[in-house]
Amino acid sequence: MMHPPMPTVQTTADNRKFPKFDLYRLLHTVFQPTFGCKICILIDLPDLAEAKGMAFLQNPARAIQGRAYKYFYQGLQNGVLDELALKGGEMFAYTQTTGSNLDMPDECVDMQGNKLSLEGDIYTNYDIILCISTFSATAPLTAFAKKYGFRGATLHGVNEVILNSGLAVDYEEVSRDAEKLRLAMTRADSVEIDFALETGEVLTAKLELSAQEAQKSHGLCRGTTPDVANLPAGEVYFVPTGAEGFFPMKYEDGTLGKLTVTGGCIIKSELIGGDQATIDAHNAKLLDDPMTGVLGELGFGTQVLPVSGSDIQDEKVLGTCHLATGRDDHLGGHITPAQFKRHQNATHDDILFAPHKTPNFDIRQVRMNRGSQQEILIEHFQPSKYLLDALAGE
Repeated sequence: MMHPPMPTVQTTADNRKFPKFDLYRLLHTVFQPTFGCKICILIDLPDLAEAKGMAFLQNPARAIQGRAYKYFYQGLQNGVLDELALKGGEMFAYTQTTGSNLDMPDECVDMQGNKLSLEGDIYTNYDIILCISTFSATAPLTAFAKKYGFRGATLHGVNEVILNSGLAVDYEEVSRDAEKLRLAMTRADSVEIDFALETGEVLTAKLELSAQEAQKSHGLCRGTTPDVANLPAGEVYFVPTGAEGFFPMKYEDGTLGKLTVTGGCIIKSELIGGDQATIDAHNAKLLDDPMTGVLGELGFGTQVLPVSGSDIQDEKVLGTCHLATGRDDHLGGHITPAQFKRHQNATHDDILFAPHKTPNFDIRQVRMNRGSQQEILIEHFQPSKYLLDALAGE
């Protein structure tokens, strides 16, 4: 079956034009699947009883799972399986975890409510697995991909903006741009970030990178090597080898804290504005389980995308950067769930610095140090000439 021409474009809030979401184009570009590859979809549900007869479709609180059904499951059933010569297309549900990148329960169900095992029935029987969930499952799914040999993609928090921008782009182009920026930053010795607060105070955090090869999240997951792409993609990242200094953090309730970092680990939070109880709760968690404060990632966005309201896309925007605490084994680091005192703390949590997310402070400057070379990477949430020149290069 011939795939229809690319549909007409639509305009997003930032006036950049994107093609409409096209499942065929996404799967073909990301995976280049070979004849007969078997594909399935995983969703997460708080109550697996909602899977029977797809009852979750009647629950307004399951918008992400509803999009998994509408755009991915129905897309596969309505022609994409045949167009890509794929097999399968089934959808399964596992019990929703309580945090980002926590290990997934093994029990799952099909859409008739029959109990199955992720390890026994899914990972061993499918070549490509799409996980469309509330909380990210990139870390656990990457570990299982390496164990069982499948490829996959995690697409947590999918909304309409993401579908029609971050998942509608050309991932060949995303991959090329990510590689250009990776080469511009790779083997950095350190990165320094200056944060300017509304009070006039400037906080500086220095991340030690030890001349490591920068890595990229570029969206392509091809060939026979087991791997999991995190979509939308478009990021250059490092696993810090150390960190010192201070940085601000905006908590979910809007409270702003000043975090002290030493030895690569957050050791305390101090109130800048908001609720002292939020700061006290964070400090209690750091004291009880110090691994929750370890900085496991420094990342830089590489794409021009509209703000989606979901960090999975917004951290991929050029001019933003983010830190992450917790497990980093899926990024090539050594922090695993076994090192945490409490299982529920073994998360990988991104801390995004972006104008819409953190309007009460500015990234005054981000500097990269590499030998005797120092380059500005970001100023006031805008990519520097150094990064723009790298993108413009061949």
